[in-house]
Amino acid sequence: MRPNRNDRKQPTKPQYRVNEQIRVREVRIVQDDAESTVMPTRDALRLAQQKGVDLVEISPNAQPPVCRLIDYSKFLYQQKKKQKELKAKQVKVEIKEIRFGPQT
Repeated sequence: MRPNRNDRKQPTKPQYRVNEQIRVREVRIVQDDAESTVMPTRDALRLAQQKGVDLVEISPNAQPPVCRLIDYSKFLYQQKKKQKELKAKQVKVEIKEIRFGPQT
């Protein structure tokens, strides 16, 4: 039996941890006005709920992890937009071909 074409796995995209998925004690909050503060995760979640936005973990490898208070769908849109701009700026390599024959 042949495998179905729809069964192919989609390439994994980077998944960002959001709100209660963040399981660390402290996070660094970066806000739009370039102010960064370190606070407990519970307080950061409470602050996000008060503002009506999501707590999105941007850099999980930093110490403490860097998070941003932003609407998650808006954040994903901005990331797609950045990727599209980078792809457009990328230099396309053009390969030139030369054919040699016995008479030339």
